[in-house]
Amino acid sequence: MIHLGAVMAAADDNQFHPPSIGDFFPPALFGEGTLFEFTRINLAQVIATVVLVVLLLIGTRRLSVVPGRFQSVVELGFGFVREQVAYQTLGEKDGKRFLPLLTAMFFGILFMNLTGVVPGINIAGTSVAGVPLLLALVAYVMFIYAGIRKHGGLRFLKHTLIPSGVPPYLLPIIMVVELISTFVARPVSLFLRLLLNMIVGHMMLVLFFSATQFFLLSMNWFTPFAAGTFAMSLAFTLFEIFVYLLQAYVFTILTAVYIQLAVAEEH
Repeated sequence: MIHLGAVMAAADDNQFHPPSIGDFFPPALFGEGTLFEFTRINLAQVIATVVLVVLLLIGTRRLSVVPGRFQSVVELGFGFVREQVAYQTLGEKDGKRFLPLLTAMFFGILFMNLTGVVPGINIAGTSVAGVPLLLALVAYVMFIYAGIRKHGGLRFLKHTLIPSGVPPYLLPIIMVVELISTFVARPVSLFLRLLLNMIVGHMMLVLFFSATQFFLLSMNWFTPFAAGTFAMSLAFTLFEIFVYLLQAYVFTILTAVYIQLAVAEEH
């Protein structure tokens, strides 16, 4: 799981190469300088999508009343999103309506996150702005759509911007605060939370693995340090897998919460 760029650089000059923001701007594999430029991160996104689709097709192709192991795993994942995210947050009626979106969001984020620890790829498909931004915009559009469909446009704005029981003289301030928190802070926080977690996680993994490579190649008398940094690398890799799962869950549950707030009768 060692970062390819760091390892190759260390092997060339036996120097320590810390992680940098340049990791998220890899050279193009083809189409450089065009709208169709394709990098290693785009490859990670494509691979994650293809693997997810193939696994879901295999897991749901021959459904049986008594599921096999693979079908059981797929059903467990679907059941988790259905029960712990959709139904628990939105209730059964609204949960069924938005379950396909929430399920696709959860598994899409999870599989793109996991490419960050796949040997040979070593970077999450969600570690560049495009995917988190797109997902945040989808969540933004869906909770506005849900609110307008439930209440109508004007009533939804009133329902969102004017909490019940607010004194008239405070309304201008409260409306501005609610406008920013609902229509600006929500999508921005979704976007930044996912993106920054993936960036920081990648840079920490690169730091540990690069240090291990450096101690082994350049500082032979510091071999114990290499063993220590390698152990930290493995431990942090396991921690990152947990973070990948957690971030997929947090993004999806917050999307469900925002939809629930939009369709609720009371602010």
